[in-house]
Amino acid sequence: MFSVTALGELLIDFTDAGTSIGGQKLFERNPGGAPANVLVALSRLGMSTAFIGKVGADMHGDFLRATLVANDVSCDGLVMDPDCFTTLAFVALSEDGERTFSFARKPGADTQLRPEELNRSVIEDSRVFHVGSLSLTNEPARSATLAALDIATAAGCVMSYDPNYRASLWPDAQTAGEQMRSVVPYMDLVKISDEEAGLVTGFADPAEAAAALLDQGVKVVCVTLDAEGAYVATKDGSATVPGFRVDAVDTTGAGDSFWGGFLCAFVDSRLDPRDVRLEDARSFARFGNAVASLCVRGRGAIPSMPTLSEVEKLLA
Repeated sequence: MFSVTALGELLIDFTDAGTSIGGQKLFERNPGGAPANVLVALSRLGMSTAFIGKVGADMHGDFLRATLVANDVSCDGLVMDPDCFTTLAFVALSEDGERTFSFARKPGADTQLRPEELNRSVIEDSRVFHVGSLSLTNEPARSATLAALDIATAAGCVMSYDPNYRASLWPDAQTAGEQMRSVVPYMDLVKISDEEAGLVTGFADPAEAAAALLDQGVKVVCVTLDAEGAYVATKDGSATVPGFRVDAVDTTGAGDSFWGGFLCAFVDSRLDPRDVRLEDARSFARFGNAVASLCVRGRGAIPSMPTLSEVEKLLA
């Protein structure tokens, strides 16, 4: 059985890498995509993982598949389509490591996954099934995502969600909010950023946002607070879990690495989501904060995911 299977985007992050001798901007090719980032984080921490999604049958798709294989992520659910081009994201970094995105995705292969292409056996053989919201932006991937959620629910998977809002990929914020909220009723574990709180719940305040998600049936909520750590909430209370102070080089993948660490600690606990107490969630979040603090010290999300020994050393 896979510890965690994720469905969604697998793409190239062309990350700002300075300027050439001629004064032109340089970009460095890095593998990316939030669900894939989460899986690599988990794999580096010793979890068994599988990816479901689509890339083009092109040089970038070959590179991405090879990256997942090299990181021990199963590609049994990865479709390589000769009729689509692998999605590209150009990432500009500010001096403090914050990012802005420009996507080449009209359409990108990640949006073209069809329901009939889903590998049902991979989904059904998973302890946790994780999705983001970028697979909800376009058809047919939206229908494929909903079909996968139904399969995972029927199979008794623990359901995990990180909306990962990218404004430029939605026609407007209202549409984004509607689609991002549409899958919340499926979920046991939800991670949102403080920026996404208002879109997903209608409440900008982390405490109010978390309470709204718990009221909808979510068992454990995390609201990430950038350098301040994470706010966690369960049925028996809530708390802020401080982050680890670090000079960030590149925040690409910070939230994904956090959630990979959180899910790793959750899977290790062997708890049912309904039985997770506040102290459990605090412990999971502290582990996630440690993973994220190590990830942001390097360039690129997947290349910078830490190993279990590195995380344990930090926590010792």
